[in-house]
Amino acid sequence: MRRALLSVSDKTGLADLGRALAALGIEIISTGGSARSLREAGVPVRDISELTGYPEIMDGRVKTLHPKVHGGLLSRRGTDDAVMRELAIAPIDLLVVNLYPFARTVAHAGVNYPDAIEQIDIGGPAMLRAGAKNHDRVTVVCEPADYAELIEILRRDGGTSFEQRRGYAAKVFAHTARYDGMIADWIAARGEGEPTQAYPPTLHLALQRAQEMRYGENPHQAAALYREGGAIAGTAAGATVLSGKEMSYNNFVDADTAIECVKAFDKTPACVIVKHANPCGVALGKDSIDAYERAFACDATSAFGGIVAFNRPIDGALAQHILARQFVEVLAAPSFAQDALAAIRQKPNVRALATGEWLQVPGAVQRKFHSIAGGMLVQDGDSDTLMLSDLKVVTKRVPDAAQLRDLLFAWHVAMFVKSNAIVFAKDGSTIGIGAGQMSRVVSVKIATMKAAEAKLATAGSVLASDAFFPFRDNVDLAASAGVRALIQPGGSMRDQEVIDAADAHDMAMVFTGTRHFRH
Repeated sequence: MRRALLSVSDKTGLADLGRALAALGIEIISTGGSARSLREAGVPVRDISELTGYPEIMDGRVKTLHPKVHGGLLSRRGTDDAVMRELAIAPIDLLVVNLYPFARTVAHAGVNYPDAIEQIDIGGPAMLRAGAKNHDRVTVVCEPADYAELIEILRRDGGTSFEQRRGYAAKVFAHTARYDGMIADWIAARGEGEPTQAYPPTLHLALQRAQEMRYGENPHQAAALYREGGAIAGTAAGATVLSGKEMSYNNFVDADTAIECVKAFDKTPACVIVKHANPCGVALGKDSIDAYERAFACDATSAFGGIVAFNRPIDGALAQHILARQFVEVLAAPSFAQDALAAIRQKPNVRALATGEWLQVPGAVQRKFHSIAGGMLVQDGDSDTLMLSDLKVVTKRVPDAAQLRDLLFAWHVAMFVKSNAIVFAKDGSTIGIGAGQMSRVVSVKIATMKAAEAKLATAGSVLASDAFFPFRDNVDLAASAGVRALIQPGGSMRDQEVIDAADAHDMAMVFTGTRHFRH
């Protein structure tokens, strides 16, 4: 390896890489800001304009689009030697490039169209693609995370193998595909520079494999976890296993439900227990142990082998309390104290899943994807922005302050229960949950049965339904269970029949105007 071209937007690790290459006797050519950074670090560097014989022009828009650059990258040994000598083109053996930060630029709410367009890199992708195409000879690196490995390879072996170059080339083409797809989606969604459509004509997904799994939902299905770019802190996909086995496919599905549900309860310690993608117990408490006990009491049978998530860090006392009470697959929380990890590590089958800080990105719309045969459905993520002022009381009886708190609590939990979803709640805790039924009235019956099995009194409770009641039979069953207040979207052609039933039972009922199906 004789000659390297370094031109990076992200200067992370650039100085260390430059020093290592210089120490190996490799000539370094560089552009603009990268050349300045290298010189400031004491690394000898040759300007790109010296190589090409042309200055950088048009505010840096044109600097590497030149035959001496692309010929140096694309030349083939034994095929292009004569033209290389004739035109005095020197081969470039190593290319290190990363691209203008388009994603970071357009993430700012106030970015204008011309500024965004200026962050579209032209020379960088052209060089990357040229070098990657010619990976038979050229090593191309586009990620600072690979610098240390590259330095080690060069120091040990003096050059890279074909397999190593092929691996780097594959990363490059994935990198440029992500970059171009992101730009295409952003431009296509705009007219006159302003956003005009939420979903572009072509949707480009660029996900990075984070983990291969032993199997998927069932042992005969292969599976892997792929992560989106950007902010993934505070999510199941971005979480770190601090103890226990690797997460399975089903662990991730359940942990996602548990974490996203418990996130909403930021003002009070909360616990969510999930089994087979449905909450089986959710509760608030004076502390995390109290919240756990109340959530566990809702359905202790289903809680066995479940995922337990908290909105507070897990300390040693909480970890020991849970592990003495039940078997869990995953304990999830923003963080874990060292004494908690010491206790959990005594149980090698229990995973400690740390999500990190929960990021709230103002105005961010999370997309949800659902694959079907031959295509994919994409929608905005569901969110719960319901406030007391949004509720419409439709019955003669008005819910009191305690009932209103429980109604909002049950309404949020219902968002995370598979439709048809019914949630009984009282004093900030679920006491019966009916999930995933083809008939809503059957979900009411199941929620009532669950409460009876747990020996939890439904008298004086509230009920949340994720969609409207199609018939009054749901209200009649709830009344017979002692439910005193109901929350539902409304919108049925039989709304008045349902309201009359609630009035007949002297129950309070509020409409939200919004439903939360979760298929």
